[in-house]
Amino acid sequence: MPSTEHWQESDAYLHGIDLYNFAYWWESHEIFEGVWHAAGRETTPGNFFQALIHLAAANLKHYLSNLTATRNLIHSGITRLQRVPASYMGVNVADLIVALENRQIDTHPPAPLISLDITR
Repeated sequence: MPSTEHWQESDAYLHGIDLYNFAYWWESHEIFEGVWHAAGRETTPGNFFQALIHLAAANLKHYLSNLTATRNLIHSGITRLQRVPASYMGVNVADLIVALENRQIDTHPPAPLISLDITR
């Protein structure tokens, strides 16, 4: 489980983010799921990783044209992200939530990327 304070040193976390951003959503989902189990389901990091799992799955469902599942997964991802700090493990969570909310409005949105602030 990556340390929330030293997330820059977690190869698994960084690899999962890279896979997600390069549209390897299934593979990123698998990495995030392993980290989620290690973090504990009822913890803040666990909640964060489950949100990332939902976002990766939402992108897969969108690619497969299952828009109902896409919307449901994005909604659950947003709900989970709202339970973590606005900036968490290098992610500007507030900006990601806005991008996800915009994605629910647009009919053909691109998958929002997860940007990391590596200066923290």
